[in-house]
Amino acid sequence: MKKLLLFFALAMLLSACREDPEPEYVPTPYDMAVPAFFPTLTNIPADNPMTVEGIALGRKLFYDERLCGREYPDGITCCSSCHHQENGFELGGATPTHHAMLPLVNLAWNTTGLGWNGGVASLEDMVLAAVIDEHEIHGDTNRIVRLLQQTDDYPADFKKAFGTDQITFVNIERAIAQFVRSLVSSDSKFDRYLRGEEQLTADEMNGYLLFVTEEGADCFHCHGGGGNALMTTNLFYNNGLDDEFNDPEDRHSVTGNRMDIGAYKVPTLRNIAVSSPYMHDGRFDSIRQVIDFYSEEVQYSEHISPLMHHVMQQGVRLTEEEKRQLKAFLNTLTDERFLNNPEYGKPE
Repeated sequence: MKKLLLFFALAMLLSACREDPEPEYVPTPYDMAVPAFFPTLTNIPADNPMTVEGIALGRKLFYDERLCGREYPDGITCCSSCHHQENGFELGGATPTHHAMLPLVNLAWNTTGLGWNGGVASLEDMVLAAVIDEHEIHGDTNRIVRLLQQTDDYPADFKKAFGTDQITFVNIERAIAQFVRSLVSSDSKFDRYLRGEEQLTADEMNGYLLFVTEEGADCFHCHGGGGNALMTTNLFYNNGLDDEFNDPEDRHSVTGNRMDIGAYKVPTLRNIAVSSPYMHDGRFDSIRQVIDFYSEEVQYSEHISPLMHHVMQQGVRLTEEEKRQLKAFLNTLTDERFLNNPEYGKPE
């Protein structure tokens, strides 16, 4: 009996001395609300869920010049070098080595590939592509990881976001992708009109009616309208910019479909007033130039999208008053809250 009691006492002592295993770390889930008139949110990868800590880390990386991985950074050194918040996270000006860039806005609702030709499958892949591209960040992924691993702060940041202080480029991709997916623009004057919070002026309303009617400006087939507040279908069309084609990076380069020759992704019109230049090659500097093109400069080719209903008369043939009204409506798509949201800006 004494031996049995001694055995139990020893077992209890050993149990008390044994340390409890460290609980598995779980970052804080991020509540990704769907704004009114937006489609169902379906593009959050299962292996990279949105978290508060992941977004915070991604924001920090987005603005960090060390992302280039060069000892003496110059030129394009991080994501924000090209994607400026005040320009709707667009380029904000053309460069000799770039097409105009698509804005980083509402991409959590994009399911058709990224870039003008849709050749990049995910935001995670887009981060890698931008970092290693010689015309963009042009960084070395291994060097970037080593630089960040040697800092005082990043190992702890990655621990909070992903449960490990060992930095990998995969987790760099995941963090920046989470931040970009959190960039939601949904509070323009037009949004407030749709929600019944504000009225459009007569010119803005007439411009909206032109936007959503085939006999008007016929914009809605590609850019949506009141029923699709994203202001893009995220699809790819040849919109009649040219009648000869030699771009090796159009949609045809991805699909091999001849009807995709000269086709590019339809960009969102959100914050369009601050995101020049326009078109995939940045050929237009102003909204008025774009309106003039769709009005009377559309060029026919065998590859033009069937949605370009007015191509045989070279465009929709707007009057000067209609052009002014359409531009007035497009200006209602500027979201000042988005452009100035401190949560999207460079961390202090």
